[in-house]
Amino acid sequence: MAIEKIIASCNGSERSAIEALLLVNEHLEAELHQLYAAYSIAVAEGDLKTQH
Repeated sequence: MAIEKIIASCNGSERSAIEALLLVNEHLEAELHQLYAAYSIAVAEGDLKTQH
């Protein structure tokens, strides 16, 4: 169902839908890397305690 909506939002172009999904994925991966970095800094500075 979601795939059909994405393709429809790209005027029926499957290629455009794939390109859009790849861009969204790239953005999410970059955001995840930023979160990992922020977490690592917080742990290193003692702001967070890791669970063991």
